[in-house]
Amino acid sequence: MTAADSHDHVRTVYLIATEESGDRLGGALMRELRARFGDRIRIEGIGGQTMAGEGLVSLFPIEELSIIGFAAVVQRLPSIMKLIRRAAEAVLAAKPDVLVIIDSPDFTHRVARRVRRRDPSIPIVDYVSPTVWAWRPGRARAMLGYVDHVLALLPFEPAEYQRLNGPPCTYVGHPLTAQIGSLRPNDEEQKRRTAEPPLLLVLPGSRRSEIRHHAAAFGATLAQLRRDGVAFEPVLPTTPHLEPLVRDAIAGWEVQPRIVVGEQDKRAAFRSARAALAKSGTVTLELAIAGVPMVTAYRAGSVEIWIARRVVRPGTVILANLVIGQDVVPEFIQQDCVPEKLAPALRDLLADTPARQRQLDAFATIDRILSTGDQTPSARAADIVLDAMRRH
Repeated sequence: MTAADSHDHVRTVYLIATEESGDRLGGALMRELRARFGDRIRIEGIGGQTMAGEGLVSLFPIEELSIIGFAAVVQRLPSIMKLIRRAAEAVLAAKPDVLVIIDSPDFTHRVARRVRRRDPSIPIVDYVSPTVWAWRPGRARAMLGYVDHVLALLPFEPAEYQRLNGPPCTYVGHPLTAQIGSLRPNDEEQKRRTAEPPLLLVLPGSRRSEIRHHAAAFGATLAQLRRDGVAFEPVLPTTPHLEPLVRDAIAGWEVQPRIVVGEQDKRAAFRSARAALAKSGTVTLELAIAGVPMVTAYRAGSVEIWIARRVVRPGTVILANLVIGQDVVPEFIQQDCVPEKLAPALRDLLADTPARQRQLDAFATIDRILSTGDQTPSARAADIVLDAMRRH
């Protein structure tokens, strides 16, 4: 679709994002589309505060889909299915030139399948790949039936889709690439990284269930380090809505971390930290970009682990390792997530050791690996969305 095409008639883009991270991606994509085509683009859909700030009137508040835990999902399944049907009907009524589903595959892919069955002429772009490279790889081939293009946030994902016979997939860039400056230390912060006692980040997770699962092991690990004579200053970043839960979870810890609240203070802590104890997940990539060596751990409930052992591909590693292409970050899962293993691994990273240097050397390659040239992720994403509209 060219600028000239935009004068033919107003094009409609339907966006669906049901989580905060997807809402941010949707907002950036809306800004990019509006910058190119102004009022020649009509944007409808479902989103949160960021997309609302860009002018979207959401079909329903995404808070209606804020579900925590497997039991809660089961209890609310009828209302969730009702929202899926409502979203699909809204897309069909809008007759958009393209439907863009953003992350949240358990919801958005169900909507996409319904739309494809009812109106195969609507192009569907999936912004953020499901983790087909980690579990349920058969989803990639299944997506051929209802997704025309996948926009990947991770550089290794296009090759995975090709290997798994999935739909076309293009790496558009991770949103963290636009935030590198806020994660890298200035001269003063770099001095703090090498000063004593070292600042140790404690990151038990960003979901309530994760905090509950990791709190005891993380607290015991800090106590073990202190008993071993290791000096450190623990800092635990969290968000305003999780702060009460975090304070309650760490109330009994022998070593009390300093709690910082909000994104700005979290980034400041990342820029000054010597090392981190983190729950496995997206935060590992954030820490790698910030140049903070880490020990990662993961614990889950018995039901989640039972399911994971049956669907997760063997040999799957954490995100930072996948992106870098090296297993430099250690991970302690379930029965290995104990202070007897976590504390010695952390002690190695707080001192100048080969283990610490190995991580730092690997992290130094990450800018090149994640690079998208001179285009922002949202610009690259918009190119593919507009191409889908042009084909339509």
